[in-house]
Amino acid sequence: MSRPPAEEWSRSRDRERPDQDWYAQDDRYHDDAYHPDDDPSLADDVLAVDGSGYDDEQFHSRRHKRRSPAVRWASIVVALAVVVIGGWVALQSVGNLIPDVEFGTSAPEDYEGEGSGEVTVEIPEGAGGGQIGQVLLEADVVASAEAFSNLAAADPRATGIQPGTYLMAEQMSADSALERLLEPASRQVAGVTIREGLWTEEVFAVLAEETGNEVGDYEQVDPESLDLPAAANGELEGYLYPDTYSFSPTTTPQEQIQAMVDLGTRRHDELGIEEGELERTLIVASLVQAEAAFAEDLPRVSRVVENRIADGEPLGFDSTIHYMFKERGRAGTTDEQRATENPYNTYLNAGLPPGPINSPGGAAIEAALNPAEGDWKYFVTVNPDTGETLFADTFAEHQENQEQFQQWCRDNPDRC
Repeated sequence: MSRPPAEEWSRSRDRERPDQDWYAQDDRYHDDAYHPDDDPSLADDVLAVDGSGYDDEQFHSRRHKRRSPAVRWASIVVALAVVVIGGWVALQSVGNLIPDVEFGTSAPEDYEGEGSGEVTVEIPEGAGGGQIGQVLLEADVVASAEAFSNLAAADPRATGIQPGTYLMAEQMSADSALERLLEPASRQVAGVTIREGLWTEEVFAVLAEETGNEVGDYEQVDPESLDLPAAANGELEGYLYPDTYSFSPTTTPQEQIQAMVDLGTRRHDELGIEEGELERTLIVASLVQAEAAFAEDLPRVSRVVENRIADGEPLGFDSTIHYMFKERGRAGTTDEQRATENPYNTYLNAGLPPGPINSPGGAAIEAALNPAEGDWKYFVTVNPDTGETLFADTFAEHQENQEQFQQWCRDNPDRC
Protein backbone atom coordinates (compact mmCIF):
# COMPACT_ATOMS: atom_id res chain seq x y z
CA MET A 1 0.00 0.00 0.00
CA SER A 2 1.37 3.43 -1.05
CA ARG A 3 1.11 6.53 1.09
CA PRO A 4 0.58 10.01 -0.43
CA PRO A 5 3.44 12.42 -0.31
CA ALA A 6 3.97 14.11 3.00
CA GLU A 7 2.86 17.52 1.75
CA GLU A 8 -0.42 16.24 0.30
CA TRP A 9 -1.00 14.05 3.37
CA SER A 10 -0.52 17.00 5.62
CA ARG A 11 -2.96 19.17 3.65
CA SER A 12 -5.50 16.41 3.72
CA ARG A 13 -5.18 16.15 7.52
CA ASP A 14 -5.53 19.90 7.96
CA ARG A 15 -8.78 19.91 6.00
CA GLU A 16 -10.34 17.12 8.08
CA ARG A 17 -8.85 17.99 11.53
CA PRO A 18 -11.37 19.09 14.08
CA ASP A 19 -11.30 22.45 15.80
CA GLN A 20 -8.05 22.81 17.72
CA ASP A 21 -9.65 23.74 21.00
CA TRP A 22 -11.99 20.77 20.95
CA TYR A 23 -9.15 18.54 19.86
CA ALA A 24 -6.93 19.57 22.74
CA GLN A 25 -9.61 18.64 25.23
CA ASP A 26 -9.55 14.96 24.37
CA ASP A 27 -6.17 13.28 24.68
CA ARG A 28 -7.43 10.27 22.85
CA TYR A 29 -6.72 12.17 19.59
CA HIS A 30 -3.04 12.53 18.66
CA ASP A 31 -1.34 14.34 15.78
CA ASP A 32 -0.14 11.13 14.24
CA ALA A 33 -3.51 9.38 14.44
CA TYR A 34 -4.62 7.90 11.17
CA HIS A 35 -8.22 7.80 9.95
CA PRO A 36 -9.23 5.86 6.82
CA ASP A 37 -11.48 8.59 5.52
CA ASP A 38 -8.51 10.94 5.19
CA ASP A 39 -6.78 8.78 2.57
CA PRO A 40 -8.69 8.48 -0.73
CA SER A 41 -5.83 6.54 -2.28
CA LEU A 42 -6.38 3.44 -0.14
CA ALA A 43 -7.24 0.46 -2.26
CA ASP A 44 -10.85 -0.63 -2.08
CA ASP A 45 -9.84 -4.20 -1.68
CA VAL A 46 -8.05 -3.37 1.53
CA LEU A 47 -10.81 -1.23 3.05
CA ALA A 48 -13.67 -3.37 1.84
CA VAL A 49 -14.92 -6.34 3.83
CA ASP A 50 -16.53 -9.15 1.92
CA GLY A 51 -16.80 -6.74 -1.03
CA SER A 52 -19.52 -4.72 0.68
CA GLY A 53 -17.61 -1.54 1.42
CA TYR A 54 -16.08 -0.18 4.58
CA ASP A 55 -16.30 -2.10 7.89
CA ASP A 56 -17.71 0.70 10.04
CA GLU A 57 -17.38 -1.28 13.25
CA GLN A 58 -13.72 -2.15 12.75
CA PHE A 59 -12.65 1.40 11.87
CA HIS A 60 -15.09 3.30 14.12
CA SER A 61 -13.48 6.28 15.77
CA ARG A 62 -12.45 5.59 19.39
CA ARG A 63 -14.19 8.73 20.63
CA HIS A 64 -17.50 7.01 19.98
CA LYS A 65 -16.67 3.99 22.20
CA ARG A 66 -18.13 5.21 25.59
CA ARG A 67 -19.33 3.07 28.54
CA SER A 68 -23.03 2.39 28.58
CA PRO A 69 -25.07 4.16 31.41
CA ALA A 70 -26.46 0.79 32.40
CA VAL A 71 -22.96 -0.49 33.05
CA ARG A 72 -22.10 2.55 35.15
CA TRP A 73 -25.24 2.20 37.28
CA ALA A 74 -24.60 -1.51 37.72
CA SER A 75 -21.10 -0.74 39.01
CA ILE A 76 -22.49 1.82 41.46
CA VAL A 77 -25.09 -0.62 42.75
CA VAL A 78 -22.47 -3.32 43.24
CA ALA A 79 -20.18 -0.89 45.12
CA LEU A 80 -23.03 0.20 47.38
CA ALA A 81 -23.91 -3.41 48.08
CA VAL A 82 -20.33 -4.15 49.09
CA VAL A 83 -20.31 -1.17 51.49
CA VAL A 84 -23.66 -2.07 53.05
CA ILE A 85 -22.80 -5.74 53.48
CA GLY A 86 -19.36 -4.92 54.88
CA GLY A 87 -20.85 -2.44 57.35
CA TRP A 88 -23.43 -4.98 58.48
CA VAL A 89 -20.74 -7.60 59.08
CA ALA A 90 -18.62 -5.09 61.04
CA LEU A 91 -21.60 -4.08 63.16
CA GLN A 92 -22.35 -7.68 63.99
CA SER A 93 -18.76 -8.26 65.09
CA VAL A 94 -18.92 -5.49 67.70
CA GLY A 95 -22.61 -5.81 68.52
CA ASN A 96 -21.91 -7.28 71.96
CA LEU A 97 -19.83 -4.25 72.87
CA ILE A 98 -22.61 -1.75 72.21
CA PRO A 99 -25.33 -1.45 74.85
CA ASP A 100 -28.89 -1.93 73.74
CA VAL A 101 -30.75 1.32 73.41
CA GLU A 102 -34.49 1.35 73.25
CA PHE A 103 -36.28 4.37 71.99
CA GLY A 104 -39.80 5.32 72.72
CA THR A 105 -40.16 3.21 75.90
CA SER A 106 -42.42 4.53 78.63
CA ALA A 107 -41.27 5.49 82.14
CA PRO A 108 -41.21 2.63 84.70
CA GLU A 109 -44.41 2.07 86.62
CA ASP A 110 -44.70 4.11 89.81
CA TYR A 111 -47.27 4.72 92.49
CA GLU A 112 -48.36 8.20 93.53
CA GLY A 113 -48.27 9.76 96.97
CA GLU A 114 -47.03 8.53 100.34
CA GLY A 115 -48.95 5.27 100.42
CA SER A 116 -50.99 3.84 103.28
CA GLY A 117 -50.75 1.26 106.05
CA GLU A 118 -47.51 -0.06 107.52
CA VAL A 119 -45.02 -2.66 106.39
CA THR A 120 -41.47 -3.43 107.54
CA VAL A 121 -38.67 -4.13 105.12
CA GLU A 122 -35.17 -5.38 105.76
CA ILE A 123 -32.40 -3.61 103.84
CA PRO A 124 -29.38 -5.94 103.77
CA GLU A 125 -25.79 -4.89 104.32
CA GLY A 126 -24.17 -3.42 101.20
CA ALA A 127 -27.40 -3.23 99.18
CA GLY A 128 -27.40 -0.83 96.23
CA GLY A 129 -30.28 1.00 94.60
CA GLY A 130 -31.30 -1.93 92.42
CA GLN A 131 -31.35 -4.42 95.30
CA ILE A 132 -33.18 -2.00 97.59
CA GLY A 133 -35.72 -1.40 94.83
CA GLN A 134 -36.31 -5.14 94.56
CA VAL A 135 -36.82 -5.43 98.34
CA LEU A 136 -39.35 -2.59 98.22
CA LEU A 137 -41.11 -4.12 95.20
CA GLU A 138 -41.53 -7.50 96.93
CA ALA A 139 -43.16 -5.76 99.89
CA ASP A 140 -45.42 -3.72 97.55
CA VAL A 141 -43.87 -0.51 98.79
CA VAL A 142 -43.07 0.63 95.23
CA ALA A 143 -44.69 -0.29 91.92
CA SER A 144 -41.41 -1.23 90.23
CA ALA A 145 -37.80 -1.71 91.21
CA GLU A 146 -36.75 0.37 88.19
CA ALA A 147 -38.63 3.44 89.39
CA PHE A 148 -36.77 3.39 92.70
CA SER A 149 -33.34 2.42 91.35
CA ASN A 150 -33.48 5.17 88.70
CA LEU A 151 -34.33 7.73 91.36
CA ALA A 152 -31.64 6.45 93.74
CA ALA A 153 -29.01 6.58 90.98
CA ALA A 154 -29.80 10.24 90.39
CA ASP A 155 -29.82 11.23 94.08
CA PRO A 156 -26.42 11.17 95.89
CA ARG A 157 -28.20 10.94 99.24
CA ALA A 158 -29.24 7.38 98.43
CA THR A 159 -25.72 6.18 99.22
CA GLY A 160 -26.45 7.05 102.86
CA ILE A 161 -29.21 4.47 103.26
CA GLN A 162 -28.19 2.26 106.19
CA PRO A 163 -28.83 -1.47 106.44
CA GLY A 164 -31.55 -2.50 108.86
CA THR A 165 -35.30 -2.75 109.30
CA TYR A 166 -37.48 0.15 108.15
CA LEU A 167 -41.11 0.99 108.79
CA MET A 168 -42.63 1.84 105.41
CA ALA A 169 -46.08 2.30 103.87
CA GLU A 170 -47.59 0.23 101.09
CA GLN A 171 -47.83 1.57 97.54
CA MET A 172 -45.62 4.60 97.95
CA SER A 173 -44.16 6.61 95.11
CA ALA A 174 -40.47 5.97 94.55
CA ASP A 175 -39.71 9.50 95.70
CA SER A 176 -41.67 9.05 98.95
CA ALA A 177 -39.99 5.70 99.59
CA LEU A 178 -36.54 7.22 99.18
CA GLU A 179 -37.36 10.07 101.55
CA ARG A 180 -38.67 7.60 104.14
CA LEU A 181 -35.51 5.49 103.96
CA LEU A 182 -33.42 8.60 104.55
CA GLU A 183 -35.32 9.47 107.76
CA PRO A 184 -33.46 8.10 110.82
CA ALA A 185 -36.78 7.69 112.64
CA SER A 186 -37.93 5.16 110.04
CA ARG A 187 -35.12 2.77 110.89
CA GLN A 188 -36.25 0.30 113.52
CA VAL A 189 -33.24 -0.55 115.69
CA ALA A 190 -32.58 -1.60 119.23
CA GLY A 191 -29.53 0.13 120.65
CA VAL A 192 -28.00 -2.29 123.13
CA THR A 193 -24.99 -1.28 125.21
CA ILE A 194 -22.92 -4.09 126.65
CA ARG A 195 -20.52 -2.62 129.18
CA GLU A 196 -17.07 -3.99 129.92
CA GLY A 197 -16.56 -6.70 132.51
CA LEU A 198 -19.91 -8.51 132.29
CA TRP A 199 -20.18 -12.28 132.61
CA THR A 200 -21.78 -14.16 129.75
CA GLU A 201 -25.07 -14.69 131.59
CA GLU A 202 -25.16 -10.97 132.37
CA VAL A 203 -24.68 -10.18 128.69
CA PHE A 204 -27.61 -12.48 127.88
CA ALA A 205 -29.81 -10.71 130.41
CA VAL A 206 -29.06 -7.29 128.91
CA LEU A 207 -29.68 -8.51 125.36
CA ALA A 208 -32.97 -10.12 126.32
CA GLU A 209 -34.23 -7.04 128.13
CA GLU A 210 -33.30 -4.63 125.34
CA THR A 211 -34.48 -6.71 122.39
CA GLY A 212 -37.57 -8.41 123.81
CA ASN A 213 -36.17 -11.93 123.63
CA GLU A 214 -35.94 -14.45 126.45
CA VAL A 215 -32.69 -15.23 128.26
CA GLY A 216 -33.32 -18.86 127.39
CA ASP A 217 -33.20 -17.96 123.68
CA TYR A 218 -29.55 -16.99 124.12
CA GLU A 219 -28.70 -19.90 126.39
CA GLN A 220 -29.96 -22.30 123.72
CA VAL A 221 -27.50 -21.02 121.13
CA ASP A 222 -24.89 -23.73 120.62
CA PRO A 223 -21.37 -22.25 120.63
CA GLU A 224 -20.43 -24.88 118.08
CA SER A 225 -22.78 -23.18 115.63
CA LEU A 226 -20.91 -19.88 115.99
CA ASP A 227 -17.76 -18.73 114.24
CA LEU A 228 -15.67 -18.53 117.41
CA PRO A 229 -11.88 -18.19 117.44
CA ALA A 230 -10.07 -21.44 118.09
CA ALA A 231 -8.67 -19.91 121.29
CA ALA A 232 -12.19 -19.82 122.78
CA ASN A 233 -12.26 -23.62 123.02
CA GLY A 234 -16.01 -23.54 122.42
CA GLU A 235 -16.69 -21.09 125.25
CA LEU A 236 -18.27 -17.64 124.98
CA GLU A 237 -16.80 -16.13 128.13
CA GLY A 238 -14.41 -13.35 127.20
CA TYR A 239 -15.39 -13.36 123.51
CA LEU A 240 -18.58 -11.26 123.60
CA TYR A 241 -17.01 -7.92 122.85
CA PRO A 242 -18.48 -5.03 124.90
CA ASP A 243 -19.85 -2.19 122.77
CA THR A 244 -23.10 -0.54 121.68
CA TYR A 245 -24.95 -2.57 119.07
CA SER A 246 -27.87 -1.69 116.80
CA PHE A 247 -30.02 -4.75 116.26
CA SER A 248 -33.13 -4.75 114.10
CA PRO A 249 -36.31 -6.44 115.40
CA THR A 250 -35.68 -9.38 113.10
CA THR A 251 -32.11 -10.06 114.30
CA THR A 252 -32.11 -13.43 116.03
CA PRO A 253 -30.32 -14.15 119.34
CA GLN A 254 -27.77 -16.24 117.46
CA GLU A 255 -27.11 -13.40 115.02
CA GLN A 256 -26.71 -10.97 117.90
CA ILE A 257 -24.16 -13.19 119.62
CA GLN A 258 -22.29 -13.73 116.37
CA ALA A 259 -22.16 -9.96 115.80
CA MET A 260 -20.45 -9.54 119.17
CA VAL A 261 -17.99 -12.31 118.45
CA ASP A 262 -17.23 -10.85 115.03
CA LEU A 263 -16.58 -7.39 116.44
CA GLY A 264 -14.23 -8.87 119.01
CA THR A 265 -12.34 -10.72 116.28
CA ARG A 266 -11.90 -7.51 114.31
CA ARG A 267 -10.68 -5.61 117.37
CA HIS A 268 -8.21 -8.36 118.24
CA ASP A 269 -6.86 -8.32 114.70
CA GLU A 270 -6.51 -4.54 114.81
CA LEU A 271 -4.40 -4.87 117.95
CA GLY A 272 -2.19 -7.42 116.22
CA ILE A 273 -2.86 -10.25 118.65
CA GLU A 274 -1.48 -13.50 117.31
CA GLU A 275 -3.75 -16.54 117.42
CA GLY A 276 -1.46 -18.33 119.84
CA GLU A 277 -1.49 -15.34 122.22
CA LEU A 278 -5.21 -14.60 122.16
CA GLU A 279 -6.36 -16.89 124.98
CA ARG A 280 -3.73 -15.71 127.49
CA THR A 281 -4.21 -12.09 126.50
CA LEU A 282 -7.96 -12.21 127.12
CA ILE A 283 -7.53 -14.02 130.45
CA VAL A 284 -5.15 -11.34 131.71
CA ALA A 285 -7.35 -8.61 130.25
CA SER A 286 -10.41 -9.98 132.04
CA LEU A 287 -8.53 -9.91 135.39
CA VAL A 288 -7.37 -6.37 134.74
CA GLN A 289 -10.92 -5.35 133.77
CA ALA A 290 -12.36 -6.80 136.97
CA GLU A 291 -9.76 -5.38 139.39
CA ALA A 292 -9.03 -1.86 138.10
CA ALA A 293 -11.48 0.98 138.64
CA PHE A 294 -9.71 3.67 136.60
CA ALA A 295 -8.07 3.66 133.19
CA GLU A 296 -4.71 4.70 134.62
CA ASP A 297 -4.74 1.67 136.89
CA LEU A 298 -5.22 -0.87 134.09
CA PRO A 299 -1.55 -1.12 133.02
CA ARG A 300 -0.40 -1.27 136.67
CA VAL A 301 -2.74 -4.13 137.54
CA SER A 302 -1.43 -5.88 134.41
CA ARG A 303 2.11 -5.44 135.75
CA VAL A 304 1.14 -6.94 139.12
CA VAL A 305 -0.25 -9.99 137.31
CA GLU A 306 2.97 -10.51 135.38
CA ASN A 307 5.23 -9.92 138.41
CA ARG A 308 3.36 -12.39 140.62
CA ILE A 309 3.20 -15.04 137.91
CA ALA A 310 6.92 -14.60 137.28
CA ASP A 311 7.55 -15.25 141.00
CA GLY A 312 5.24 -18.25 141.03
CA GLU A 313 2.90 -16.71 143.59
CA PRO A 314 -0.91 -17.03 143.59
CA LEU A 315 -2.63 -13.90 142.39
CA GLY A 316 -5.13 -13.83 145.24
CA PHE A 317 -7.77 -11.86 143.29
CA ASP A 318 -11.24 -11.57 144.80
CA SER A 319 -12.65 -11.11 141.31
CA THR A 320 -11.99 -14.77 140.49
CA ILE A 321 -13.86 -15.80 143.65
CA HIS A 322 -16.79 -13.60 142.65
CA TYR A 323 -16.77 -15.30 139.26
CA MET A 324 -16.81 -18.73 140.85
CA PHE A 325 -19.91 -17.92 142.92
CA LYS A 326 -21.45 -15.46 140.44
CA GLU A 327 -21.82 -12.88 143.19
CA ARG A 328 -21.66 -9.14 142.82
CA GLY A 329 -22.08 -6.31 145.25
CA ARG A 330 -19.60 -7.39 147.90
CA ALA A 331 -16.19 -5.74 148.10
CA GLY A 332 -14.40 -8.73 149.62
CA THR A 333 -14.65 -12.49 150.01
CA THR A 334 -15.12 -14.84 152.95
CA ASP A 335 -12.64 -17.31 154.33
CA GLU A 336 -14.94 -20.14 153.23
CA GLN A 337 -15.08 -18.88 149.68
CA ARG A 338 -11.35 -18.47 149.46
CA ALA A 339 -10.88 -22.04 150.67
CA THR A 340 -13.16 -23.51 147.96
CA GLU A 341 -11.48 -25.86 145.55
CA ASN A 342 -11.92 -24.55 142.03
CA PRO A 343 -9.59 -23.98 139.06
CA TYR A 344 -10.61 -20.30 139.14
CA ASN A 345 -9.60 -19.87 142.79
CA THR A 346 -6.50 -17.69 142.52
CA TYR A 347 -5.94 -17.90 146.24
CA LEU A 348 -5.30 -21.64 146.10
CA ASN A 349 -3.86 -21.95 142.59
CA ALA A 350 -0.81 -20.17 141.22
CA GLY A 351 -0.78 -18.78 137.72
CA LEU A 352 -3.69 -17.72 135.58
CA PRO A 353 -7.22 -19.15 135.77
CA PRO A 354 -8.20 -21.55 132.95
CA GLY A 355 -10.18 -18.93 131.03
CA PRO A 356 -11.40 -15.33 130.98
CA ILE A 357 -13.69 -14.29 133.83
CA ASN A 358 -15.62 -11.60 131.90
CA SER A 359 -15.77 -9.67 128.62
CA PRO A 360 -12.82 -7.25 128.68
CA GLY A 361 -12.91 -4.02 126.71
CA GLY A 362 -10.31 -2.59 124.38
CA ALA A 363 -8.42 -0.61 127.07
CA ALA A 364 -8.02 -3.66 129.30
CA ILE A 365 -6.83 -5.75 126.36
CA GLU A 366 -4.24 -3.12 125.47
CA ALA A 367 -3.10 -3.02 129.11
CA ALA A 368 -2.67 -6.79 129.05
CA LEU A 369 -0.50 -6.43 125.97
CA ASN A 370 1.48 -3.50 127.40
CA PRO A 371 1.90 -3.68 131.19
CA ALA A 372 3.28 -0.60 132.93
CA GLU A 373 6.88 -0.64 134.13
CA GLY A 374 7.14 -1.24 137.88
CA ASP A 375 7.92 -3.65 140.72
CA TRP A 376 4.46 -3.78 142.20
CA LYS A 377 3.30 -7.12 143.43
CA TYR A 378 0.26 -6.05 145.44
CA PHE A 379 -2.66 -3.70 145.18
CA VAL A 380 -5.90 -3.08 147.06
CA THR A 381 -8.89 -0.87 146.43
CA VAL A 382 -9.06 0.97 149.74
CA ASN A 383 -12.30 2.76 148.94
CA PRO A 384 -14.74 0.85 146.71
CA ASP A 385 -17.00 3.91 146.55
CA THR A 386 -14.37 6.07 144.92
CA GLY A 387 -12.31 3.30 143.34
CA GLU A 388 -9.12 4.49 144.96
CA THR A 389 -6.47 1.79 144.58
CA LEU A 390 -3.03 1.61 146.21
CA PHE A 391 -0.09 -0.38 144.84
CA ALA A 392 2.80 -1.82 146.83
CA ASP A 393 6.13 -3.48 146.12
CA THR A 394 6.37 -5.32 149.46
CA PHE A 395 3.93 -7.31 151.54
CA ALA A 396 4.50 -5.07 154.57
CA GLU A 397 3.46 -2.03 152.60
CA HIS A 398 0.51 -3.96 151.26
CA GLN A 399 -0.65 -4.77 154.80
CA GLU A 400 -0.69 -1.10 155.64
CA ASN A 401 -2.84 -0.43 152.58
CA GLN A 402 -5.16 -3.26 153.51
CA GLU A 403 -5.80 -1.64 156.85
CA GLN A 404 -7.41 1.27 155.02
CA PHE A 405 -9.68 -1.17 153.23
CA GLN A 406 -10.59 -2.91 156.47
CA GLN A 407 -11.56 0.42 157.95
CA TRP A 408 -13.87 1.03 154.98
CA CYS A 409 -15.47 -2.38 155.61
CA ARG A 410 -16.02 -1.53 159.26
CA ASP A 411 -17.74 1.61 158.13
CA ASN A 412 -19.82 -0.35 155.56
CA PRO A 413 -20.38 -3.77 157.18
CA ASP A 414 -23.22 -4.70 154.81
CA ARG A 415 -20.99 -4.34 151.78
CA CYS A 416 -18.05 -6.54 152.74
